[in-house]
Amino acid sequence: MRPRILCVSFSPIHADSRVLRQIDVLRQHGEVTTVGYGPAPEGVARHIQVPDDASSLPQTPPGVARLALRRHDAVELTSPGEKAVLKDVVASGHYDLVVANDARALPLAFAADGDKVYADMHEWAAEERATIFVWRVLVGPYMEHLCRTYLPRTAAVTSVSAGLSGLYAERYDLTTETIRNSADFRGDLAPTPVDPDRIRLVHSGTADPERNIVELIDATERLGDRFSLDLYLLEVPGGHLAQIKAKAANSPRVTVHDPVPPATLPTVLNQYDLGVFLYPLRTLSHLYHLPNKFFDFVQARLGMVFSPAPEIDAHMAKYQLGIITRDTSADALVEALRDLTVEDVAGFKRAADRSARELSSEPDRAAQDALIGRLLADR
Repeated sequence: MRPRILCVSFSPIHADSRVLRQIDVLRQHGEVTTVGYGPAPEGVARHIQVPDDASSLPQTPPGVARLALRRHDAVELTSPGEKAVLKDVVASGHYDLVVANDARALPLAFAADGDKVYADMHEWAAEERATIFVWRVLVGPYMEHLCRTYLPRTAAVTSVSAGLSGLYAERYDLTTETIRNSADFRGDLAPTPVDPDRIRLVHSGTADPERNIVELIDATERLGDRFSLDLYLLEVPGGHLAQIKAKAANSPRVTVHDPVPPATLPTVLNQYDLGVFLYPLRTLSHLYHLPNKFFDFVQARLGMVFSPAPEIDAHMAKYQLGIITRDTSADALVEALRDLTVEDVAGFKRAADRSARELSSEPDRAAQDALIGRLLADR
């Protein structure tokens, strides 16, 4: 009989690229049951769906009071999302391996009947949304409690960058591995020619005030007709897409597009020249970020202009992919781009092409495949 594997993620799994890649690997090793929002991912044996309106965090006054009073043991398994699926998860049988995606999935993963739990910690859990005061005061300490309580009991822990993996190892006395948020290799794409009269900048992601998108628009305006900027933006709660659209409407060289599905994003981005991202480092997750868009830009065969961060700096230097700005301001972006030549940009795009396979999901799938194999070897 093939191993039975449970994968828990409080996300819309059918649209969560990282978890979908994880499930592809898990399916090579056994029969997979998933727990998460939205419809069943393709190829799983069973899907236990969390209702869309059922939060993965407490929302009732008693639940919020427990968070405020640091009664964290009493908070576990009491959120609407957890309560909605707990009975089905427990009743779904024995599992050889349970995979918990992020800290909030740990209590449910350990409540299941499983031999081992593997925790895939996508970001630094205790500061996931620490720029939001209520989250920082109420939720952050709970995430710290979950990590401190459960991570030492897991059979394996991974995170998205070497910096974050190192932090988890140091803080909780763990052995960790790194599974990056890399995109699938796109061998069908190649660098496109650079127009000598127009260097085309592009940014994709959420319309979040933390992403300094207004600064991207300001810099593009100041750089003159030799540059244009296209934005592929997803609206999020607390975002400022309307403000961005209003600002872009005043510029003939800035265009805001609807978001593009992750699978087709590199194809759409391939027509541009430089992926740009200015990201203020306000939390540990920010400091050690190595985001999806970095890998999307590589597969699209783009050069890059990023603001400083240790993981980004190291990758940009190693693969010669583009420019690191001095900070996250519009001034810094103008300074970085003003004297850029067509030859510079074409060289960055060729570098992305050379490194596309090494920076694709192939090495990360192989690493996760080996990890799952080890975890199931003694079943």
